[in-house]
Amino acid sequence: MPLLRDAALTAAFDHGAGRYDRLVALNPGYHAQLRRSARRLRLPDGGAGHRVLDLGCGTGASTAALAAAFPGAEIVGVDASTGMLRRARAKDWPSRVRFVHARAEETRRARLPGPFDAVFAAYLFRNLADPDAVLRAVHRLLTPGGRLAVHEYALGGRPADRLVWAAVCRGVILPLGTVTGDRDLYRHLWRSVTAFDTAPAFGARLGRAGFAQVRVLPLPGWQTGIAHTFLGRRADAETGAAR
Repeated sequence: MPLLRDAALTAAFDHGAGRYDRLVALNPGYHAQLRRSARRLRLPDGGAGHRVLDLGCGTGASTAALAAAFPGAEIVGVDASTGMLRRARAKDWPSRVRFVHARAEETRRARLPGPFDAVFAAYLFRNLADPDAVLRAVHRLLTPGGRLAVHEYALGGRPADRLVWAAVCRGVILPLGTVTGDRDLYRHLWRSVTAFDTAPAFGARLGRAGFAQVRVLPLPGWQTGIAHTFLGRRADAETGAAR
């Protein structure tokens, strides 16, 4: 089965949106790991006066992580799936949180209220047909010195990392997809990770897209070697240095 892309992937997420929150709740540490990656943006003053873009917000789990980490920030969640976005909008949010329906590849046409002081993207880039183009678009959306945090399944590169991911998929993810009727989506989840960059390769991809101070940080628990936080900064327009 080929990887799902574009309209096919959006349709799969639409189909699985109603069950998505219940399924991710079975992942130990799922929400805690998102909060950890969000905090790694390290916005000052609790994010007061800052604007944050949550790109690929899904049902709002990443949005909630950002809202908790930065209680003073304005947050804009963006997703291509109407089903996932419907679930996100149905939750209780403070007035500083809003949602926009748009594909990650179409941020320019979506007329987002940028520029943004920070961009957060969770479980997004391995699902994109052209991650480099979206990274360049994100770079343009950021203010000089603006911060990027990517929370992503990107294997560490050791054979053991691939073996652990395969075991989790065979033992948990694929059976869940069969039970819920979302088999194609969960098969895509398995294959999208194995076909994607290793963590060092994705870190290098950020550098090629123009990000400075790129860091690749592990996440604890069973996801060690499976998921990472990737950090980068847009260089200051005047000095050429990241603030």
